[in-house]
Formats: sequence, C-alpha cells, structure tokens
Amino acid sequence: MFVWNVSDWGKRMRISQEIKRKIIQIAAFGYSNTYLQNFANGQLYKGRWKQFCNPGLNCYSCPAARLSCPIGAMQAVSGSMSFNMSFYATGFVLAVGVLFGRAVCGYICPFGLIQELLYRIPAPKKRLWKGFTYIKYILFILFVLLLPVIYTNDLGMGAPAFCEYICPAGTLEGGLPLLAAHPQLRRVVGALFSVKACILVVTLIGCVIICRFFCKVMCPLGAIYGILNKISIYHMEVDEAACISCGKCQTVCPMDVNPSKTPDSTECIRCGKCTVRCPKEALSLKFASGTGRERTLKTF
Repeated sequence: MFVWNVSDWGKRMRISQEIKRKIIQIAAFGYSNTYLQNFANGQLYKGRWKQFCNPGLNCYSCPAARLSCPIGAMQAVSGSMSFNMSFYATGFVLAVGVLFGRAVCGYICPFGLIQELLYRIPAPKKRLWKGFTYIKYILFILFVLLLPVIYTNDLGMGAPAFCEYICPAGTLEGGLPLLAAHPQLRRVVGALFSVKACILVVTLIGCVIICRFFCKVMCPLGAIYGILNKISIYHMEVDEAACISCGKCQTVCPMDVNPSKTPDSTECIRCGKCTVRCPKEALSLKFASGTGRERTLKTF
C-alpha cells in the first residue's frame, strides 16, 4: 500500500531545488573561469571578453578568468581622466541589480560558490551578529567610491583601493596562483601582501564557521545588489493570509533573514530555500512586470 509522506516529499523538493541552484552556480563558475590552462604558466587572459564585467565577484587577475571584476573596473578609472569604463561598469552593475537584486549572489557569483563549499567543511557553526553586516557598506563607500577619487597619481589615475588593500577573493584567485607560477615574484612580496594574506585567512576561517561570511561582512558588490533588492524586478512575495508565522523559513535561511517579515531584506540572496521550506507555500520568488498595484506577477 502506497503512503504519501508529506515530510519526505518536502525533503525531496528541497534537495531538488538546491541541486538546480548548484548546477547554475557551477555553470556560472565554469563560464567565468574557462582558461584553466593559464594556472600552469601564470598568464592572464587579456582577450576581448575582458572588456566585459562579470555580474558576480571574480578577480580580474585570476589566470582562469574570462571576464573583468565589476568592482575592480569601477575603481580602476573612477579617479582617472577617462570615465568611460567606470560609467559602463557602474551602469552594468545597476542594471543587473535592478533586474535581479542579490539573486546574483545566490546563483551566479563565483566567490559565492567558493564560500558555500567552505561552509560544508565540518566545524562548529555560528551565526553572525547583525551589526557586522554594515561593514560592507563602509568598505564600499570608503574603498570603492572615495579613495580611488581622493588619492590619485600624477596622471590623475586612482588606485583600485579595495582590490589593492583588502579583497580576499583577489588574493585567493589571483595573488596566490601568480606567486605559485612566478618564483621571482615571491622575492619581492612586501608587507601589504602579508596583510592581505592575513585578511584572506580570516575570511576563509569565517566562511567555514559562518555561512557566506564574506557576503555578509565584506563584499561591496553585495552591498550594491542588497540596496537594489528593495526595487529589483525579481523579488520575493509573501502571502500574509497563508503565512502562519511558524518560523521555518528563517531557520533555513543562510543569510539569517526572516523572509516572512522582511522579504526584500538587503541580505536576502534569493536562494529559494525558504520558499521550499514553507509548509503553506506563502513565500514565492517572482518577476514583476508593470507598476504599482496593477503589476502582474509571473512565477520564476
């Protein structure tokens, strides 16, 4: 006799949803880093695809990288005599953010996938104090917007401050592989790289203990997309009539958000775990078209 077990069905749905997301993440990671052979010789791809930005965070200096990092592109010329690239990078990030918000973080950010894999390492797991999530906005304002404009060289070129002084993704994906491939670079490594290596170690440990530690605390790209979560076309909708306030959505959220109370939270990466976990199907991720009360909604 066949017995339909609701809990088993719900579990299978959650696994299926997560498998689909992982497939998309792996595909995005692979497309972003197609030149794996460059790791052997320490060369960088500098072809025409490097003129375009990756929607997620992936270091320009990674030997395998196909695309540019949008944060690096925004900084590199924000204080220079030519603003074309900066305008393009800024416009690209804003357009992607208005369309998808932080769904980019949840589905196609290469460094997001790395963090999730690190979190799977067996270790005590902790939740982050919410106050630390505001650090990424300070880093964005100070290192991405202000320093590249304030501190420039004789030619008016601003330094990519976040990439140069902080970015652990750049150290992991670009700095370490280049040092491994070029022994001569190891002899000139200075104090700055040592500081960045320490930041990387702290970040990696943080990612093992706290889910998406870098996303929550340090990522300036996540800060931009998070702000745009409030207006993004791809958004979360709550059926308040169906919601029973059971709290199950909050318990599965990797970003420590309460989706039923703050569906447009700046921390939500639209991973969809809460929508599958909800026993009343009160949560849904949707694309919106139209404006105001008359807009029509289509389920993603």
